[in-house]
Amino acid sequence: MMDQRAPLPYAYLRQVPAFTVVSDDLVDGGVLPGAHVYESGNVSPHLRWSGAPEGTKSYAVTCFDPDAPTGSGWWHWLLVDIPAEVGELPRGAGSDAMEGLPKGALHGRNDYGTFDFGGAAPPPGPPHRYVFAVHALGVESIEVTPEQTAAVFGGTVNHHALARAVLTVEYGV
Repeated sequence: MMDQRAPLPYAYLRQVPAFTVVSDDLVDGGVLPGAHVYESGNVSPHLRWSGAPEGTKSYAVTCFDPDAPTGSGWWHWLLVDIPAEVGELPRGAGSDAMEGLPKGALHGRNDYGTFDFGGAAPPPGPPHRYVFAVHALGVESIEVTPEQTAAVFGGTVNHHALARAVLTVEYGV
């Protein structure tokens, strides 16, 4: 049977080279642990990346659920302007608007309307996919304000992307 779910978010965007992202909390293709679920922890996961291309001037981290019943998915996390020398975010770094973030990093407004990581909260039904991506960018800042929409953040990040590392997990109730 053919997969009836929405395409993954980067399938139809400009293709860029891949690099590596791993996590002490998540396993690519695995199940999202409860600590990263909205109702039972809401803590951003640990992420560590390597192998970004030469010319990387900053990073962005996003988490997107393409399976949300909105017609446009659901943005759980938008973090940009992470300095190029940073290669890791500890668990919980995105769980507060500014506490624990690398100097200069900026949260955008997620689809919960908050400026932090918002954990999984799918309605009952089939599991949803949560696509964590680290984007290597060719600019030090994407020059957006936190109040701009997730679409502006996503579009600007994709415009400046030199490479992308993706880790996808599932969660359902």
